[in-house]
Amino acid sequence: MRSSSGVWPVVVVVAILGLGIGGCGTLSSSLVSESSMLASRAPVGAPPIAAPPAAAPVVEPAETDISAESPTSPEPATPEVASASSVTETTATPSVFIDYQDITAKNAPAWVVALSGPADAALRGTPDAVPPDPDVEEYDPWEKFNEKMFTFNYNLDKYVLKPVAQGYNFVMPDMFQTMIDNAFTNLRMPSRFVNKVLQLKLLDATKEMGRFLINSTLGVGGLFDVARQEMGLERQRADFGQTLGIWGTPPGPYLVLPFLPPLTVRDGIGTGVDGAMNPLYYYIPFWPDSFAMKVGDTVNDRSLNLDLFQGIEESTVDLYSSVRNGYLQRRNRLIKEGH
Repeated sequence: MRSSSGVWPVVVVVAILGLGIGGCGTLSSSLVSESSMLASRAPVGAPPIAAPPAAAPVVEPAETDISAESPTSPEPATPEVASASSVTETTATPSVFIDYQDITAKNAPAWVVALSGPADAALRGTPDAVPPDPDVEEYDPWEKFNEKMFTFNYNLDKYVLKPVAQGYNFVMPDMFQTMIDNAFTNLRMPSRFVNKVLQLKLLDATKEMGRFLINSTLGVGGLFDVARQEMGLERQRADFGQTLGIWGTPPGPYLVLPFLPPLTVRDGIGTGVDGAMNPLYYYIPFWPDSFAMKVGDTVNDRSLNLDLFQGIEESTVDLYSSVRNGYLQRRNRLIKEGH
């Protein structure tokens, strides 16, 4: 769990926001005083106070004298004429009306949405319809190390991976990017199939095998997802970390390692087992070729998700905690769905 020293800045920020938005205390008084001073000035758009009836005859003749005066007349305008002219111009100024609208889910600013829940959904640019589970424990004894690794990975993505993906996205059409992603997804079938069998989800395992056979043949080696488009067979989500969770293995401490997504100790073990079932490591045994394939898959996937972290770093008070909470919530839902 986070230390209390990390909680107090968040409490102070929330208190300041509540003080400013609620309009209480000295801040509210100063705002009211400033509003009254501005309302008393003539240049603002508020309608002026009507003049007494007795002053009306004085204004109208002066206005008539202005229209009747010759343009070449050297006589300066009298004070009464100037006063009448300013009153006429002020009266013609349109009134300003302030319309207050309630904040809803549709018109709420982005920072309100970001601060109202975990950032897991915002990482992929899609709303998270499932409410967070309050029973999920954020066990993070290696927080100082994890924060440094998170900062390293975030800067690597911001200054290296994302610019490369943007250039790749500029030259590579979206259709080909989707085809490449389909091919890599099809090659990772053994991991999903084995994990579905280990989870005793035999029907899902059969669907996954059917998807592989259909896409490998009719889909031209997996470039086209014919099984989903024509037969309604959706991709199965399964990994060995999820399998361990279904078996009852606790997640262990939260862990962030360089060049890897967020993990727990359990999911780190699962990532290693899933990698051992990747056929690319056997058909392409030379590590430079395997590394190049992995880099290509990573850049292509990043190009398909250019909105990752879009605007979250400016709108979230603690990005590290938000990503941690979102990841643990997502993993908890996947394990519950597997039961």
